[in-house]
Amino acid sequence: MSLEMESNQPTNSQSRADQRDEPDRRKALAAGSSLLMAAGLVGGYGTFFALAGRYLFPSGAGRAWLFVADAGGVQPGQSIDFESPAGVRVTITRKSDSTEASPSAEDFLALSSVCPHLGCRVHWEGHNDRFFCPCHNGVFDPDGKAVSGPPAADGQDLPRYPLQVVDGTLYIEMPYSSV
Repeated sequence: MSLEMESNQPTNSQSRADQRDEPDRRKALAAGSSLLMAAGLVGGYGTFFALAGRYLFPSGAGRAWLFVADAGGVQPGQSIDFESPAGVRVTITRKSDSTEASPSAEDFLALSSVCPHLGCRVHWEGHNDRFFCPCHNGVFDPDGKAVSGPPAADGQDLPRYPLQVVDGTLYIEMPYSSV
């Protein structure tokens, strides 16, 4: 029995080696977990500050010419709705006084289709020759100038966007932002 007990118990040299290894393992695990925690904090706070910086100091959206439609396909007096990739809504109208087969940019008008009063959707009424906002009966003339309703009282006209016709194709210049 004494032989069995002696063989199961570690020798003094083995126990000293295990005791020396255990603090080294603890230190390594503590250092590793501290390093991972620090990396997580730096990553989390770094992402937060990067997004906050982009929000507080935007780089400014660029502008680009975007395809709208075949210019000859829009009939005089007709309007089309357009939404840019950035979500800007525009109504593009071909003026009714132009009957040319190959229209130019002057034959078209691009106005924001969002009412400056409360942000409701404005639509073209060809039979009344006006833009109309149904929220508070805001009325705009064919050039986007406020005629009646709350927008006229506040002097809020519809914003305009530049257009160009290149080789029979209609383009609009819009702000864009990279994704």
